[in-house]
Amino acid sequence: MSNADIEAFEKIAEKLTQAQEMISRRIIGQAQVVDETLIAILCGGHGLLVGAPGLAKTRLVEVIGVVLGLNSKRVQFTPDLMPADILGAEVLETATDGTRSFRFIEGPIFCQLLMADEINRASPRTQSALLQAMQEHHVSIAGKRRDLPAPFHVLATQNPIEQEGTYPLPEAQLDRFLLQIDVDYPDRDAERDILLATTGVEDAQVSAVFDAEGLIAAQTAVRRMPIGESIIELILDLVRAARPGEGASRLVNTSVSWGPGPRAAQALSLAVRARALMDGRFAPNADDIVALAHPVLKHRMALGFAARAEGLTVDKLITTLVDQKLGEGATA
Repeated sequence: MSNADIEAFEKIAEKLTQAQEMISRRIIGQAQVVDETLIAILCGGHGLLVGAPGLAKTRLVEVIGVVLGLNSKRVQFTPDLMPADILGAEVLETATDGTRSFRFIEGPIFCQLLMADEINRASPRTQSALLQAMQEHHVSIAGKRRDLPAPFHVLATQNPIEQEGTYPLPEAQLDRFLLQIDVDYPDRDAERDILLATTGVEDAQVSAVFDAEGLIAAQTAVRRMPIGESIIELILDLVRAARPGEGASRLVNTSVSWGPGPRAAQALSLAVRARALMDGRFAPNADDIVALAHPVLKHRMALGFAARAEGLTVDKLITTLVDQKLGEGATA
């Protein structure tokens, strides 16, 4: 690695620390959630925020949009939301001279950071409208390709408790999210700080640390970061061990209905580098894999009925696989 690369990494890491501190002014007691959300964006990907109501998921997305200097928009997903409400549509207009022509009106998806609030409330038809945009960063409307702004990220929220009237996300769409970010309740001290900070007259102010160009440069730096062969092998061992089939353990073969595909290995490879960069390091290590295995893998796996009936969860299974594979990697 050249001195220029090291200097560039150090500058980006410093700005990321500033961004974390800025976000913590408004988002209290959720440091891990903030870090994982930033990691998803640093990798150029999308994040699925899963948590009970009132845990600042919406507030987090709004604050991140400001701090990263992104043009952000919000869509509240409801059962009657249509694809055109997200993508936009062509309307027929009549000019003063009587001529008629179609004019395209952009939907809210034409932004740099889209918040899809309660994404599982919308119908599968509307959810699928995001698929092409999330993967290819463009949409096709009336047979014409329309590119989305760069960078483009989706941060979707989902409540895990009230499932009546919801439409579970299909596997193909879940796989488009780089990370599933679980938002838990804060501890007592953090909740006390939240209480004091949010019930006064004034709210803490935040300002931009990045702009779109700076964020793209940081995303490029993540991909340029070297990754050791041993880390690549650990990532492959872990992802492939979570997939039923030849070579998988008996536990996985009898418990897992479907496992993570190659996109999971790609996501974990990028995520560990982004975490290392945020930590001021110039290469990822095994600790990064341990920290990010759950958010990368858990939404890319499903257990069979028998395994769920016996009390096995995806989290427990991933923990077992991490202990096995990283233990093997450490002694290899």
